[in-house]
Amino acid sequence: MYLQTDTQTIEDLRLFSKADTQGIYDIYNHSFTRGGQSIMESMFRKPLSDRDAIIKRISIISGFQKQQAAFPFDGATLDNVEKYISFDDNQDGGSKISLSEKEIQNGIVAVINLFHTLMQYAESEGLKQVKELEEERQEVIALLTDRAFVPVFNEKKNARITYAAATAYDVLIRINEKQKLLCLLKFIYHIDVYISVAQVAIKHRMVFPEVYPKGSSILKVEGVYHPLLKNAVPNSLQMGPSCNMVFLTGANMAGKSTFLRSFSTALYIAHMGFPIAASAMAFSVMDGVYTTINLPDNLDIGASHFYAEVLRVKKMAQELSNGKSLFILFDELFRGTNVKDALEGTLVVCNAFTNRKDSKFIISSHITEAADELRKKESAAFYFLPTVMKGTVPEYTYTLQEGVTNDKHGMLIINNEGILDILKQGNKGGKSINKKV
Repeated sequence: MYLQTDTQTIEDLRLFSKADTQGIYDIYNHSFTRGGQSIMESMFRKPLSDRDAIIKRISIISGFQKQQAAFPFDGATLDNVEKYISFDDNQDGGSKISLSEKEIQNGIVAVINLFHTLMQYAESEGLKQVKELEEERQEVIALLTDRAFVPVFNEKKNARITYAAATAYDVLIRINEKQKLLCLLKFIYHIDVYISVAQVAIKHRMVFPEVYPKGSSILKVEGVYHPLLKNAVPNSLQMGPSCNMVFLTGANMAGKSTFLRSFSTALYIAHMGFPIAASAMAFSVMDGVYTTINLPDNLDIGASHFYAEVLRVKKMAQELSNGKSLFILFDELFRGTNVKDALEGTLVVCNAFTNRKDSKFIISSHITEAADELRKKESAAFYFLPTVMKGTVPEYTYTLQEGVTNDKHGMLIINNEGILDILKQGNKGGKSINKKV
């Protein structure tokens, strides 16, 4: 069972790199194999929504973490095996192409070396200690001890293979028993992923979350921070069974979007069974995670930003109507319309959200007037990110506090940048004007 999400959420959380921007995937991915990288990407695109599956993956990775395990296979050997086993004599339907005798021999020697290393690893105490992989370990041993592979183990590592033997091994490995070898490679790729993530947990001092059953309505994160930010300020937020919606306020540049990304990224990664950037976390498994932070205009259908927001809210309403337990986040809901409509729309939507006890919601807004009405809802909580004034210069603590703030410093920042002076003077002579502090 996989967690429901969508492209908007994946892009909001910046899970994958874009242009020169690093993604969350890049932090965790230190896989040695292309197969491992592919599996990790799949894990990022398809988090889990089954508690047992999440706990199993956590246990596996933490087991390798405790051992401070290193990847036990040689990268060059795996490259040769992958090249050899994935070769297709007629892949594009064109003229037939054959592997050279040398390429066949190199591939077979690589397979022989890999089999010996894999058998040694499958019988190692380190792998045996990872109890959650015992079934997979036994399956690997069963494949390696298959009668078909007896000739392979009769060869020593780096053995010199005659042409006649190479021809026989080629038929055995690349034709008759190819699927078995692919299963063994898949196991190795998963080991690659688990050890990669375990090493990341050690390096970055990440923690594994506590996982609670669906419907228990627990969502608590302590000291959460964004893993891509240097000197990030950690924050904590708890949404217990009695709280299903957080209304977040704060001035521009106070850190609302960064906090929202940090919190929702932690929840998303937790559903993968990976360690997270926080000091502690406990969460109930959910059916889906949806965020709306950087919602673009939909020019393809001629939709304004406001209409794109409306469509997004509609999609969330449809998902909720199916009785699913969801985490839904909106950063500055209805920013694309006037203040009056934004207030009315925010109240209608937030009031409806507070009635959905099986889901969790975080709404950030500059429409602080909505808080007066929402305070009537027992399931709503209120937090803000404060601004501290140093004369006419705003400074930000980036530390979450309970309550609502009316901080608005847009015009102050505009004045501090000297924009009005530039416009009045017309920047005569092309001279730059220093901002006033």
